[in-house]
Amino acid sequence: MKKGISIWSFAGADIRENLKLAKDAGFDGVELALNETGEFSLESTKEEVLAIKAFGEELGLEFYSVASGLYWTYNYTSANEENVKKAKEVTKKQLEVASWLGCDTILVVPGAVEVAFEPGEVVEYDVAYERALSALKELAPYAEELKVAIGIENVWNRFLLSPVEMAEFIDKVGSDWVGSYFDVGNVLYIGYPEHWIKILNKRIKKVHFKDYRRAAGDLHGFVDLLAGEVNWPAVMEQFRNIGYDGWVTAEMLPPYTHYPEAILYNTSTAMDYILEEEKSND
Repeated sequence: MKKGISIWSFAGADIRENLKLAKDAGFDGVELALNETGEFSLESTKEEVLAIKAFGEELGLEFYSVASGLYWTYNYTSANEENVKKAKEVTKKQLEVASWLGCDTILVVPGAVEVAFEPGEVVEYDVAYERALSALKELAPYAEELKVAIGIENVWNRFLLSPVEMAEFIDKVGSDWVGSYFDVGNVLYIGYPEHWIKILNKRIKKVHFKDYRRAAGDLHGFVDLLAGEVNWPAVMEQFRNIGYDGWVTAEMLPPYTHYPEAILYNTSTAMDYILEEEKSND
C-alpha cells in the first residue's frame, strides 16, 4: 500500500508549500481537492494543473486521486435541477483534471437524504436513490472515456447506510468505472469498517483513513489515527483478504493550534505503524 495525505489536512492554502510539507512528513503522494475558484479549481486550465503536477513530481510525490467538497453544495439528489446539473459538471471537470494529473480515481459524494452534520434539504430516500443512480449511470461513460474511476464515498448523508446497500447500488450502476471510495472512520457511527471491506470487496477503488470515538456522537468524535475505536488489525486483515494494495489516504482536519503541521507528522507515523503490520503479514 502507498501512503497518501488529503490536501484538506493542511492548515495553509498554498498548494506548493503543502506539497513540500507532505514530502517532508514522509508521504508518497497527495490527494488534491477541486474547489470552485482559486489555485486548483473549476477555473483551472490544463496548463495550470500540469504545472502543479510537475512541481509534485520534482519533489518525488505522486497524484492518484482528486476529491471535491463541492458536493455538499451541489449534488445529484437535489430537487433543484440546476443544482443537479452543476453537480454533474463538477464531476466531469474533476474527471478531466484527474486525467491531466495522471490520477486513476476521483472522490464523489453521491448526494444526500440529508446532511447529518448540516441539516438542510431533506430528500425522500427512494427519490434520492433513483436520482443518484441516474446521475452516475450518465457519468460512467465519461469516466470510462478518460480512464478515471468514480469512487463513491460513504459519508454522513443518511444515505446508502449499509455495505450491502452500497454494494448493490454500485452494481446497479453497472460500470467497472464506478466503485467505492471507502472511508474507514466514517463508518464507525453506524457500523464496523471491517464488515464493509469484506462486503464491498473488489468494488473498493480507494481508501480514506480516519479514526473516531463513538461517544462524541458528532464531528468532534474524529480523532488522530490510533486514538479512536477503529480496530486497525481487523481492518488491515480484511484489506489483505480482498487483495487491496492500493493507496490509503489520511483525511485529517488540521487542529486549531499554534503547530498545525504537527498533525501531518503524527499521522505519517501512525500510518507507518498500521501499514508496517500489513507489510509484516505479506
